[in-house]
Amino acid sequence: MNGNRGAVPVAFFGIAVGGLALANLWRVAIRVWHLPELAGTLLTVGALAVWVVIMLAYGHKWLTHAADARAEMAHPVQSSFAALGPVSTLLAAVLLQPYSHTLALTLFGVATVAQLALGAWLHGKLWQGGRKPELTTPAIYLPTVAPGFVAATASAAFGFHELGELFFGAAMLSWLALESKILHRAAVHDPLPEALRPTLGIQLAPPVVGGVSYLSLTTGTPDLFAYALLGYGLYQAMLLLRLLPWIRQQAFVPGYWAFSFGVAALPTMVLRILEHGATGPLAWAAPVLFIAANAIIAILVVKTLGLLVQGKLIPPAATTPVSTSAAVATVAAGSRIARAS
Repeated sequence: MNGNRGAVPVAFFGIAVGGLALANLWRVAIRVWHLPELAGTLLTVGALAVWVVIMLAYGHKWLTHAADARAEMAHPVQSSFAALGPVSTLLAAVLLQPYSHTLALTLFGVATVAQLALGAWLHGKLWQGGRKPELTTPAIYLPTVAPGFVAATASAAFGFHELGELFFGAAMLSWLALESKILHRAAVHDPLPEALRPTLGIQLAPPVVGGVSYLSLTTGTPDLFAYALLGYGLYQAMLLLRLLPWIRQQAFVPGYWAFSFGVAALPTMVLRILEHGATGPLAWAAPVLFIAANAIIAILVVKTLGLLVQGKLIPPAATTPVSTSAAVATVAAGSRIARAS
């Protein structure tokens, strides 16, 4: 890797979240379809290893590139990805629970407190105003919606159902409040810059991640609300397919991992619905969605490894202060390195 490369961008937590979400998908698939447990174990180990590496690398960034880290936390888009640190830790806690309950519960407690504190701080900045319209993207879901839904699922996994219901409510109402803001920006302002378009992949996550949370907190045959969340998730997936040629005008950068959480959560939700006793067309759709999710995340892994081998995964170290306009060009996890290097 080139010596002038900088430190790990905070958006790299999206890679950890995608890997952990895929491991969770396999865990559910093993229960429902009785797939080989070895595959799920290997994916879990791999995802946890990636999470640990990114956690350590980001912690090292605060020790060696503190100015860059502070600049990210001051940026209205980049700062939102910091919320994926606690989110990935909550996902890791759920995956670790069968192996070490004490460690998993400790991680759950730490991540829960961290996501509340970080979410309140980041969401509070939104209320203070001054955000430029071009910087309003689905990334604004990350400080409140993603941590709330994942904390709800994790709470249910550890037996704290009432706490999970509180987190679910906070995430659900935050999602509804923010969705119209994102759509309004998209409809009436200039198109998103190419470098920010991969963040649209986040749009798929709220209904299906929320759906997984809802199914974790409820019992019995899935009700109308569960199917409503799934229906909206399927619609968002169709919308992203329609927008994909436009989004892909941005050459591949790690920011495309923004798609991974929703991509993994969609078949996870369908499998959880089947696990709750549903039948019908979803039983046929589930294998297709499962294969598609694995294929999409495999493509992300291959392309990310390609950037790593070429020494282009980590963006160059900044030599001068970064303006807001320049930060827009680097927010998708590390600038247009794939195109410019």
